[in-house]
Amino acid sequence: MTDHIPAHPDASPLGKPVAYAEHYAPELLFPIARQGKRDEIGVAAGSLPFVGEDLWNAYEVSWLGPKGKPMVALAQFRVPADSPNLVESKSFKLYLNSFNQTKLASVDELAARLTADLSAAAGAPVTVKVEPLSTRPQRPMGYPKGVLLDELDIAIDQYSPAPGLLRADASQPEVSETLYSHLLKSNCLVTGQPDWAMVVLRYRGAPIDREGLLRYIVSFRQHNEFHEQCVERIFMDVMRQCRPASLSVWARYTRRGGLDINPARRTPDLPPPPDFAEIRQ
Repeated sequence: MTDHIPAHPDASPLGKPVAYAEHYAPELLFPIARQGKRDEIGVAAGSLPFVGEDLWNAYEVSWLGPKGKPMVALAQFRVPADSPNLVESKSFKLYLNSFNQTKLASVDELAARLTADLSAAAGAPVTVKVEPLSTRPQRPMGYPKGVLLDELDIAIDQYSPAPGLLRADASQPEVSETLYSHLLKSNCLVTGQPDWAMVVLRYRGAPIDREGLLRYIVSFRQHNEFHEQCVERIFMDVMRQCRPASLSVWARYTRRGGLDINPARRTPDLPPPPDFAEIRQ
């Protein structure tokens, strides 16, 4: 197991020419401490106001069997939100590709290495599931059971996060509802490349103004931040501005480099989001 020291994103492989490793190289994983960005949004160390996880799906997993024949699989990784580190996505891709010319005795050996290495990088246990394509794995696509905001006929002129757009009407009876949008776009913190996602809010509390919420979601359009950090920022902004009794925020980001990232944060009284793919994934 390799020792990892969380580093600044600028030191990561992002945006730099990098040669692919030909054999297993766990040292490629690049962890980044979560706390720096959490300080920005008022989340104190050791006192998380949410639970949740980052669900990664990998579509380009391959290695060599004992006789040198290539094997291919899908893999799913669940990184707990209370882990001290996230893993930078390009380093994750490079790490997975380092298995391409590596002989392994079995799928179980691959899963064991993935579990050990990713848990070391994250600083907490990471759950790993590897499904060879020969087993015909499935991932259903679907849509949230809620209200799509995207057809609201509104004018928008703010494209950096504006929590002041969020409001709830405390004079109205409490509601429980799910609101979602396909219009979340942010940019990579290091490269500035666009990241696209569907974002879903499930809450119980005073009715949230839907036009203000959609404007707020679109306000991330020129914002530079990693996927996980955007979802946590949304969660905290909604909690502060709207004060719901319960809240769940989750996003389905489109894949890049054979990986999609699906962060989810929620108050402990709500269940995890359903595991279905967004149509663009």
